[in-house]
Amino acid sequence: MAESTTSTTAQHAFAGWDKPDLDLSKADWRSSSQGTGDVQIAFVEGFIAMRNGGRPEAPSLIFSPAEWRAFVVNAREGEFDLT
Repeated sequence: MAESTTSTTAQHAFAGWDKPDLDLSKADWRSSSQGTGDVQIAFVEGFIAMRNGGRPEAPSLIFSPAEWRAFVVNAREGEFDLT
């Protein structure tokens, strides 16, 4: 039997993966703008989910609060700037 790959909540078992299988079907997704393809975030069960607003059916990234804080702090400091 073929396994469905269309679920946005399915997580793969990775070594050290300590995040729950969150139900994102009713998540309140937020975006910084109204454009297509925006990065969207949702706060679900104490975690932060991030997805591509232009492809909401694609898998979402799940962050713990500590991981999210580190990401935001480093982004503000320019760590991910490509220039």
